[in-house]
Amino acid sequence: MKSPLLSLPGAVPAEGVDEGVAAHYGDLFREQRALAEGAGFVDLSHRGVVSVSGEDRLSWLHLLLTQHVSDLPTGQATEALILSAHGHIEHALYLVDDGATVWAHVEPGTQGALIAYLESMKFFYRVEVADRTDEFAIVHLPAGSIAEVPEGVVVRETPYGRDLFLPRADLESYAEKSGPAVGLLAYEALRVEHHRPRLGFETDHRTIPHELGWIGTAVHLQKGCYRGQETVARVQNLGKPPRRLVFLHLDGSEVHLPPAGADIRLADDGAEGRKIGFVTTSVRHHELGPVALALVKRNVPLDARLLAESTAAAQEVVVEP
Repeated sequence: MKSPLLSLPGAVPAEGVDEGVAAHYGDLFREQRALAEGAGFVDLSHRGVVSVSGEDRLSWLHLLLTQHVSDLPTGQATEALILSAHGHIEHALYLVDDGATVWAHVEPGTQGALIAYLESMKFFYRVEVADRTDEFAIVHLPAGSIAEVPEGVVVRETPYGRDLFLPRADLESYAEKSGPAVGLLAYEALRVEHHRPRLGFETDHRTIPHELGWIGTAVHLQKGCYRGQETVARVQNLGKPPRRLVFLHLDGSEVHLPPAGADIRLADDGAEGRKIGFVTTSVRHHELGPVALALVKRNVPLDARLLAESTAAAQEVVVEP
């Protein structure tokens, strides 16, 4: 779904899964600084929007999600995962309940599979699941923003800012009042800075929540009764995950950023050494320079010098080994 805000001056379209919104509007670092200072907004209208209504919505979702939502207060934001039977991450949902409906935004293009799964689990519960992507666009206001939120708009308020479920028909008029527009690359740079994982970027087909630090924020350990819970409990109580998320400071003298999927090796072993991990997201940050998130084997020494492709990298712990 192509955003009408791509017609704004300087807009450069994003690519890949984020196609449909602007990567930037002509000045990446200026946009990052604005966002970090609480100014502007980010067009996330390519993300999927799903609603769940009905009397049983919270108790029903509580049985399916990794998060404790049976008593979720109205207006309180949370996030949750759906796991496979083996505990691998399949979906990530960013939720809020408005008192009558649970609203969630999800990764672009994943809403169809998510809704199919939810529909298959309805049974006798009084719930209605709907794809609202055509009707609502996600707009992100950064922490500290004083931008006005239109009356009646559902809001997820988090430490990183507010996510607005804005009627899609109002997107252009809202942008005129709430500028400057900030591109997705700036949003991603701050996400990496804050070590926040993203489905499909920091995850692959075998990722479990412990590897990414999603225990506590998206996985509640004092609840059971959801698919994959046995794996979560076993790793939490009896073992350690095979991999861990790290934050990488990359050699700033390199022009080339190692792309997602780039192999990571121990620098002492050289470019032909054994692969010990891979880059998940790499960005250029307005203050930190080139940085990245990566998944590495749990037993990689914390002081090990690393190579991301040919780029020297130093790791900062996100998930403890």
